[in-house]
Amino acid sequence: MNFSGIIVGLATFLIIGIFHPIVIKAEFYFGKRCWGIFVLAGIAFGILSLFISNLVWATITGVTAFSCFWSIHELFEQEK
Repeated sequence: MNFSGIIVGLATFLIIGIFHPIVIKAEFYFGKRCWGIFVLAGIAFGILSLFISNLVWATITGVTAFSCFWSIHELFEQEK
């Protein structure tokens, strides 16, 4: 059996679930000015995913990268 899809799906679910309160707390304490941290983290995770040979871990770090980028949008939406 191949559990790669289940592992990536579960990790994606958890990453999205973890980022939701992080964005809420970040916007509450720092406002939208912390968006640069999410950009840097997204770029770092994106670059990291390019150099990981294991497909599952590369996918998980890629999902984390784009969750960071999506968090920027959510920061500005939280402010409204």
